[in-house]
Amino acid sequence: MEINMSKIQKVIFHIDVNSAFLAWEATYRLHHLGGKTDLRKQVSVVGGDMAMRHGIILAKSIPAKKYRIKTGETIVEAKQKCPNLILVPPNYGLYEQCSKAFMDILRQYSPDVEQYSIDEAFVDMTGTEKLWGDPITAANGMKDRIRDTLGFTVNIGISENKLLAKMASDFQKPDQVHTLWKEEIPSKMWPLPVSDLFFVGRATTKKLFKLGIQSIGDLAHSDPALLKIHLKKHGEVIWAFANGMDVSVVQPEAPANKGYGNSTTIAFDVSDASTAKLVLLALAETVGTRLRAAKVRAEVIAVGIKSHDLSYASHQMTLQNATNITTEIHRCACRLFDELWDGTAIRHLGIHTSRVKDGMDMRQIDMFDTTDYVKLEKMDAAVDQIRKRYGIDSVMRAAFVGSPIDHMSGGISREKRTVDYKKIGVE
Repeated sequence: MEINMSKIQKVIFHIDVNSAFLAWEATYRLHHLGGKTDLRKQVSVVGGDMAMRHGIILAKSIPAKKYRIKTGETIVEAKQKCPNLILVPPNYGLYEQCSKAFMDILRQYSPDVEQYSIDEAFVDMTGTEKLWGDPITAANGMKDRIRDTLGFTVNIGISENKLLAKMASDFQKPDQVHTLWKEEIPSKMWPLPVSDLFFVGRATTKKLFKLGIQSIGDLAHSDPALLKIHLKKHGEVIWAFANGMDVSVVQPEAPANKGYGNSTTIAFDVSDASTAKLVLLALAETVGTRLRAAKVRAEVIAVGIKSHDLSYASHQMTLQNATNITTEIHRCACRLFDELWDGTAIRHLGIHTSRVKDGMDMRQIDMFDTTDYVKLEKMDAAVDQIRKRYGIDSVMRAAFVGSPIDHMSGGISREKRTVDYKKIGVE
């Protein structure tokens, strides 16, 4: 008998860990370090190191919300709101392990799991009723299993598409299951403030307010042509979202990267070109390593500079030949830096690549370029293998010996990847 798949009701779950970094930190301290204080019940946050100038709030407890503490704001701002705020440093190594365990459980319920971020995922549960029961029963079982097995809680949103499932998971927290079927949109979604809609940020919210649009319902009933005039294509997208329209599907396989990059906030203001170029070399090391690991090459290189006053500027160039060679990436980055930098003290540097190409190197011959690119590629390959086997510090360029610059900078810095709990103490 042929089954008409078009008539089968889609069932999509969005699973979101409640206060993920804080929850994972609290669970680890309670169950593995013998801690007595549950950070989730305290006015607490996970935040970066002000001394390293990563001083922002990464996650907050539910009690911290009463003080209007927000993720993304500075530790200084949060402390002004609550002087007795408990601040714990991030431990991304721990969070990656927790995320993997979380995803492993989800994959036991369905083969179609799309990891959306480190702490959230979409799961296509269509047709699994005979295995796990109706959607609400299945979601509660999944939620309780995560809590009982791993020690932290999640919210699960249920709907027929990803957008509505994600909106549902943001309803009352923590440890809850919510539905948002299309027939529930008028009662559950339209009364919410327009800023709660996915893809509506602060700038868009201000523009919508000026148009007299306060709620998601207002947006849903507005004229899409008017929205397009004021917000261009974005206006059409959020109008469709406000009406519960979403055609995207759960993608178990992550799409290929369109570009690779890395950036770092430097622990001190850089005011000389030689130090800045050493930072760029460290970034080129990590970007080149990632490109080679993915077996791709980049045709466009860009450099971004954030000054001590937080102003930002960037500059890019298109290469004659796509590359993943560290020294070539660094050489191009230095050229871009020289063309871009105005001498202002530097706080943050980044290298980004785009126009990623697969396959073998098809380098166009240049009779004036005597560089032995084959030799450089072999050297990079050898270094990658050594670092993979013995650790990233097993091979280091001489320029970094005795330097305060980490020879492989960018992304999640070392001080965020692990925490010395004996040093900071766990109560």
